[in-house]
Amino acid sequence: MITRRHLALSAVLMPTALHAQAWTPSGPIRIIVPFPAGGTTDILARLYAQHLTETLGVSVVVENRGGAGGSIGADVVAKANPDGQTLLFHNLTFSTTTAALEFVGRAPHSIERDFAPITLGANVPMMLLVHRDVPVNNLAELAAWARTQPSAPFYGSTGPGSTINLVAEVLKRDGNFPMDHIPFRGAAPLVQDLLAGRIQFGGDQLSSSLGHIRGGALRPIATLASSRASALPDVATVREQGFANAELLGWNGFFAPARTPAPVLVRLHAEIAAAARSAVLAARIRELGAEPGGNSSAEFTQQVHGQVAQVRPLVQSLQMRVE
Repeated sequence: MITRRHLALSAVLMPTALHAQAWTPSGPIRIIVPFPAGGTTDILARLYAQHLTETLGVSVVVENRGGAGGSIGADVVAKANPDGQTLLFHNLTFSTTTAALEFVGRAPHSIERDFAPITLGANVPMMLLVHRDVPVNNLAELAAWARTQPSAPFYGSTGPGSTINLVAEVLKRDGNFPMDHIPFRGAAPLVQDLLAGRIQFGGDQLSSSLGHIRGGALRPIATLASSRASALPDVATVREQGFANAELLGWNGFFAPARTPAPVLVRLHAEIAAAARSAVLAARIRELGAEPGGNSSAEFTQQVHGQVAQVRPLVQSLQMRVE
């Protein structure tokens, strides 16, 4: 039986449903990943691209535009035509790199002004890792070991101002131990040098490093999140180990250029959120040690903007100079 309440509810929902279907892409959609192929962000973007190609009926392709801690690829999207055909798939380094570039007056864009957050793709734990030959199992042991070395150990990051650059500098300051910075264009080349022993310490999102961890080539010594990773429950958080200033939530998510029309954003959100909820894609994301996203645009905006606000004081206190 259709009641007055059902009719009222339908009246509320019908415009939203119609609004979501009002826009149809006129051609291929590019998902810009601001890092080289092979890292977690790239892997997740390609999983979403495959699903969206099927549901949107157009080609959805991933384009890797690495460099400068992700800011080069992000700037491509910031300056793209706001028609829904060019999207950004970024991670928590978006917050740290932008804050570091703002600090030295060289930010090519603003997260708050130049991007429209669409939705979370996945929450992915960021792990701190050492080469298997480094004889440490936690952050206290890393600090003690580094102090005894004849020269400062090397740590790798995905570029100046990136998450691991910021976190490593926090660890050095708060733990009073030395490390020298080696920047890379993305997580994939960083992990390759960590596996080869050319650097001793680094960090990576769990999805792309889980195989190396399980194989014994890399050893996780901390996670940046507020809770332990379900895939690695024995690895303590940075807060548990006395480094609360290094705590950061790992995420990957979708953005469009600012000024993208509302009907476009609504349709994109609906399709991406549906993809995150689909059984096949959600299972694949969980196999990678991550949790599927699909939250509201408002929730994702609050998450990202809140993290930027968290990071800015850290950058200032460290006086980070992005060259």
